[in-house]
Amino acid sequence: MKITKDTLISEILKVKADAAPILMSFGMGCLGCPSSQMETLEQAAMVHGIDVESILAKLNA
Repeated sequence: MKITKDTLISEILKVKADAAPILMSFGMGCLGCPSSQMETLEQAAMVHGIDVESILAKLNA
């Protein structure tokens, strides 16, 4: 599955085994919080002030 900016954080964590460490390396430490379950990658990146394209490159590598 190709991860896009519209993929939910909860879905990313289900389909990519090493997603949590990758997301946390970008400063997204609240992966277990309720809002992250319904947030897209783009929304989470915006909240944290992170470039979504950088995260996508790592997640899809």
